[in-house]
Amino acid sequence: MPQEDASSLEVERQGQTKPIFLWSRIRNDLREPLSEFFGTMILILFGNGVTCQVFLSGEKRGSYQSVSWGWGVGAMLGVYVSGISGGHINPAVTFASCVLRKFPWKKCPGYIAAQILGAFCGAFVVYGNYKSAIDVYEGGPNIRTVPGYSGTATAGMFWPYPAEFTTVTGQFFSEFIATSIMMFVIFALKDDNNLGSGPFFPLGLLFLIFGIGACFGWETGYALNLARDFGPRLMTFCVGYGYKVWTAGNYFFWIPIVAPFCGCTFGGWLYDVFLYTGNDNLANTL
Repeated sequence: MPQEDASSLEVERQGQTKPIFLWSRIRNDLREPLSEFFGTMILILFGNGVTCQVFLSGEKRGSYQSVSWGWGVGAMLGVYVSGISGGHINPAVTFASCVLRKFPWKKCPGYIAAQILGAFCGAFVVYGNYKSAIDVYEGGPNIRTVPGYSGTATAGMFWPYPAEFTTVTGQFFSEFIATSIMMFVIFALKDDNNLGSGPFFPLGLLFLIFGIGACFGWETGYALNLARDFGPRLMTFCVGYGYKVWTAGNYFFWIPIVAPFCGCTFGGWLYDVFLYTGNDNLANTL
């Protein structure tokens, strides 16, 4: 074959591209939000699942400690599933990472939307699984009630409900201190210069969430996470629990929206100011 023809053939081969399928392009563009969606969904499947099992069985199939373990396992597995995107599975963690660790702000809305939607879908799956048990507990298939308005309320299995004695200030502080601890330890676990960091981060997170539930969970149910509260709360509203899901606990629903953002940012800032020496944070650039 003449040299000119061989060159032309090589150029033609190089110009050829493999067909790009539509779903492959979509998946490539949305891979990180999808990772957050499924990670948060796993968190809720285990967390809401263990709460429903313990509550609906009258604690014959578990106890409060089972709930703490279930949420811890859910957090661990959720982080494993969402490792592609950084394993945030919590809007407040994403926000604090943007503020303190130069995480791209442009990713924040997509992450938060994916996390809330994942929590909604996870709660819906758990609701479908336990629907028959809920029917029996509530007293009928068309009866759905909310804590504070009924002695057989089941909505509180899907989202936190504060103890009756807590004030609004106490509720906020409880969530603030718990999320501050959570973010402080998360940054410690993710610090490459820290002896405790490394591939065991998800396992460390399991014990972190278990510890918070066991030590700080009584007063507010340790929401810790806008998506963990708002997604399932919205699900209960959609399946028939009514508008009282928003008024329960003296309008408690706004606490898990605001307090985790404040607490996570504060806890992360504490770690960065006093312990972190990396250059990817705000404190070390001032």
